[in-house]
Parts: sequence; structure tokens; C-alpha cells
Amino acid sequence: MKLNNKTIWITGASSGIGKSLAIALSKYDCKLILSARRTEELEKVKALCKQPNDVSILPLDLANSEAMTSMAHKAISTFGKVDILVNNGGISQRSAILETSIDVDRKLMEIDYLGTVALSKALLPYFVEQQSGHYVVVSSLMGKFSSAYRSAYCGAKHALHGFFDALRLEHDKDNIKVTMICPGFVNTNVARNALTGDGSKQGYQDDMTENGLDVDVFVQKMIKAIRKEKYEAYIGKFEKFGVYVKRLSPRLIHKLVLRSKVK
Repeated sequence: MKLNNKTIWITGASSGIGKSLAIALSKYDCKLILSARRTEELEKVKALCKQPNDVSILPLDLANSEAMTSMAHKAISTFGKVDILVNNGGISQRSAILETSIDVDRKLMEIDYLGTVALSKALLPYFVEQQSGHYVVVSSLMGKFSSAYRSAYCGAKHALHGFFDALRLEHDKDNIKVTMICPGFVNTNVARNALTGDGSKQGYQDDMTENGLDVDVFVQKMIKAIRKEKYEAYIGKFEKFGVYVKRLSPRLIHKLVLRSKVK
């Protein structure tokens, strides 16, 4: 698939993967719609793009599911169409299950799962009407196998796979594509911003994330997967092989994750 002449809507575009993706895609002949809660940060990202005139800012809060239909209409009217929705927005979590408030579980599901689903469903009638569309969903390797201290995050990411696998099946006839992007450790602020058991931010970087894949390297691999319209793409260092180990031996991946002492 060529990206030229496409209109691409990116959520979570104010930092991390979303920011790097926006800058990388701005080098193509395409239009970009950048969404996140922080308008000021989105403006900074827009200024870094190669063709700022082809970039529009659309503030969006994934926790506000009821606003998604309105947001979809605004996005479509911005450049007259939307070809690709990159569902990148979300938050992570770092806390033991026993120490995690149910409010934290609920918030992760509300933002990472329900917010993404609500936005995707709001855009779906438009994709069906034009008989084309591409959902790119930034899940995680934690959507394929789990790790300790990420129970709410793993639950939300696993749920995304269930929903979008069903969407892909139902709308294959409408030429609607779904690409699940599953990052491993990527050097962004995701760990610093992760919620702890009481809902406060962790506030510091962990070693595995710090030593993870450079975000710009990750984004180039992500763009390649989008262009190939892959069903799923596992992008990371050694940790990406956990997906295949889980398929072959769930008991073995359990032992390997325990030994990794990831927290």
C-alpha cells in the first residue's frame, strides 16, 4: 500500500511513538490529523513535521467515549476524508495485582480499550460507505502474552486483539484492513507515565524500557508493516520471540518471564 495521497489520523500523537510516527509520515505526500489531550504539545509536533500545512490538530480525550462520533465527523471534514486511523493513544500500568485499585483497572480499560473501540466504531460507517479503510492499532507484546505488574495493561491489550480480529472478519467484504502493531520495549516515556496501584504516575524510567528499541527505529518498522497491510507485527528486540514461545509452550514462556524479573 502506498501512503502518498492518504489522510492518516493518529491518536496519542503528542509524544512517544505517536510523535515520532507523525514526523516520519510527514515526509510522505500525505495529510495528517494529530490527536491527543494536550493541544500545546500537538502544536509542537506539528511544527516538527516536514509539511506543517498538511497537518491538522484535533484535540481528543480517549476517556470521553461519548464524544467519538463528533470527533470522527470533525476528522473527516478536516481534509475531506480519512484513509487510515492509527489507534496509538493509551496509558500503561506498573503495580502488583494485590496493590492495584479496581479504579486503575477500570481506567486502563476505559482509555486503552473502550476509548479505542468507541473511536473505531465511530469511523466504521464511513469506512464501510467508502468501501475502504485501514485500522492500525498499537497494542503490545503484552496483548499476546503477559508479564507481572502489568495486569490491567495486559487485560486491555488482550481485549483489543479480540475486538479487532472480529472487526477484520466482519468487514473483510468491505475492504477494511486491520494491522495490530505489537511493540516490545521501546524507549519512550511510557514507563514514567504508567499508573501505579493507587492511580498515581510511576514517575521514573525502568531499565528494560530505557534499553529498548529506539523509537525512530521502531517507527520505521511500524510504517513498513502498515504499508504491507500486515495482520500483526511484533516489533522489539529479543522479547518479541516470546510470542512464538507462548504458542509452542505456555509453560516455558511462564518460566522465562519469571526469570526476566521484569518490573
